[in-house]
Amino acid sequence: MFPYGGPGIGLLLLRLGVVAILTHDDIRAWVRAPQSEQIALQVVAAITGVFLLIGLWTPVAGVIVALSEVWIVLTGTAHPQSTILLATQGTALVFLGPGSLSIDARLFGRKRLHIRVPACAVSALQRGDRTYRCGE
Repeated sequence: MFPYGGPGIGLLLLRLGVVAILTHDDIRAWVRAPQSEQIALQVVAAITGVFLLIGLWTPVAGVIVALSEVWIVLTGTAHPQSTILLATQGTALVFLGPGSLSIDARLFGRKRLHIRVPACAVSALQRGDRTYRCGE
């Protein structure tokens, strides 16, 4: 579902907050010259940050962010607070979705279902018969 209005703006702000923290952590990781496996995780996080920024494949990107941040916590980090926050926000984006201000909403937006009523049901309702059975 792709909520409009206030909830849609809230989901956009949640996505932007995740991207801001990911960007900050990635820049901080590049400056400190970390271990090679942490660089790989930071690159994965940066790529998923781009997907979250534009709102494309948001549930998949949220899972990747959450898993990569959990892995960073498990392998050891000096500041686990932002990492835990990102894992939590990534999980929230998986369950909440991208909102109406995203590419996902444009690609997979709300669909209109047309439910067809059988002709015998229409004629029975027009007669005032509420206990109709079609096909008898």
